Amino acid sequence: MANYFTEGTKKMSTIKEYLSNDHVKCDQLFAAMEDAASNSLADAQELAQEFVKETEHHFQMEERVMFAEFEQKTGMTQGPTAVMRQEHTQMRALMQQILEVIDADDKNKFFGLTETLMILLQQHNMKEEQMLYPMAQQHLMAESDRIVEMMDSLIVE
Repeated sequence: MANYFTEGTKKMSTIKEYLSNDHVKCDQLFAAMEDAASNSLADAQELAQEFVKETEHHFQMEERVMFAEFEQKTGMTQGPTAVMRQEHTQMRALMQQILEVIDADDKNKFFGLTETLMILLQQHNMKEEQMLYPMAQQHLMAESDRIVEMMDSLIVE
C-alpha cells in the first residue's frame, strides 16, 4: 500500500507549497482510512498504518528540517515552532491510540478518536498554512530550494 496517494506528487517550489501539498496527501489518507473503517476496522488497518507513517514523515520534515532552519535563522525557539511541536506530540498520541483501537476492533472508540484527531489536524494545519509557513518562507526565502530538497530527501526510520 506504500505510495497510496504519493504517486504523481511533484516537488513544489516554496516551503509553503511543498508542506501544504503534503497536508493534502495526509488528509487524503485520513479520509480513505475513515471510509474503509465504515465497513470494518480490519479494512482500515493498512490505511491507518500508512496514514500514521506519512503523517509522522510530515512531522519529521517540519521538526528536523524546516523548524530547525526557521529557529536557527530567526532565533525564535519558544514561538510558533514550539507550539507546533506540542501539537505534534498530542496528535502522535492520538494516532497511536487509533492503531490500538483498530487492533481491539472498537469501532465506536475509533470514530471518537478520529473525530478528535481531525479537529486537531484541521486547526493545526490552518495555523501552519496561514501563519507559520508564510513566516518561514519570508525568513528562509534564499534557502527555500535547499530546504525543500532536504525535506524531500528526508528518511524517517
